[in-house]
Formats: sequence, structure tokens, C-alpha cells
Amino acid sequence: MASAVFSKASALVSSSALRRRLPLVGAICVLTLGFTNLSLSSHFKPRSIFGNRQSRSVRSIAMAASDKTVPSIVVYITVPNREAGKKLAQSIVKEKLAACVNIVPGMYRIHLSVARRDSEELLIIKTRESLLEALKEHVKANHEYEVPEVIALPITGGSVPYLEWLKNSTRD
Repeated sequence: MASAVFSKASALVSSSALRRRLPLVGAICVLTLGFTNLSLSSHFKPRSIFGNRQSRSVRSIAMAASDKTVPSIVVYITVPNREAGKKLAQSIVKEKLAACVNIVPGMYRIHLSVARRDSEELLIIKTRESLLEALKEHVKANHEYEVPEVIALPITGGSVPYLEWLKNSTRD
């Protein structure tokens, strides 16, 4: 049984388009589900890259309180095409609602509520947690979809200099 599953998986991965997208899909899964939910075995215990200290779950790691950083989030927003994504991303950054917006092309949407399949692009937005409501209002006013996807995930750790830059690049 396991060999049949492996053989199907190998056939899928051989597609060059899929191979190019696997790192992105993996990164999104890790961001969304967290490392601990992705472990393949209950016996799997991640090792610390910082020596022999005992590893902790990603969920248990909290950003150290600092006057140089603020609670921050990553927000996912899907858009119908590149032009709409660029326009929305530029307006978000111009209004200082986010420090940075990445546009990920080539997403493919399948959903049950409407019998269609569409390609989309994903905006990955890094901002302050305190700006989420203003960001949602901005997206609602400037997005083409009647019900735009806005999903926020907490940033529980990261590069302190990057998080300082995020704080300094966004409005209070």
C-alpha cells in the first residue's frame, strides 16, 4: 500500500510545474499549520539548531517583549490577477498599513460554493497586529471580490532587526 502511494506521489512530483511550486506550497503549509502539525510520526522530535538545548514547539515560542518591536502578523489576501494585486499592494504600502507585500503568482483556486476553478495570486502582507482592522477596511474598499479573503496569522518569532524595520515602516 505504501509503495502505491509513493509511486503516485513520485509521478505527481515529476511534473516540472508542480516541482517548481512545491517549495512554495511547503512554506505556506508550515506558515499555516506550524511545524508541530506537520510531523510525520509521533516519535519525531525536532532538534534544536542551537546546540543541545531542548527544542520547543513553535507555538510555545513567544516574541520577547521589546520596545523596539510590536506584535506583528502575516496576512494572506488573494486577488484575481497580477494587475489587481499590484494595485492593492501598492495602496497598502503607500498608506503604511504594511511594511512589505509579496505577490505570489500562479495560485489555483478550487472551491465548493461555485462550480468553477480560477487562477489567483496571493498577497503575503507583513504588518502590525494593531493595523489589522484598518487593513481589512482598506481591502474591503479596494478589492474586486465581494467577499475578499483576509486571513491573519501571528508572527511568534523572527529576526529582531526585521521586526524593528516592520515597526518603523508602518503607521502607529
